Amino acid sequence: MREELGINEMSQANPMQAAFASGASFSLGGVLPLLVVLFIPMHGMEYWLYGFTIIFLVILGAVSAKTGGSSMKKAILRISIWGTLAMGLSALVGYIFGVNV
Repeated sequence: MREELGINEMSQANPMQAAFASGASFSLGGVLPLLVVLFIPMHGMEYWLYGFTIIFLVILGAVSAKTGGSSMKKAILRISIWGTLAMGLSALVGYIFGVNV
């Protein structure tokens, strides 16, 4: 079955590489929006920050896919969709409880 599907050690994703790429992406992903807030303060920053964060999610999805050796399109979609959903739900919870930072 491996020969029929063309599966070998070189074509498989390396779990350690993928774990390192995900950890680095999450760390870098938290720092990038912080840098935007620190160095580009502007009126209505929260809306700009959402946009910048989605752009950063796309970039980091591509970097993690390249580093982990997986499909770039799938990684970008997965990270962007779930990251944007998590960001939206966090904002919703903050809105519901009246948190204003």
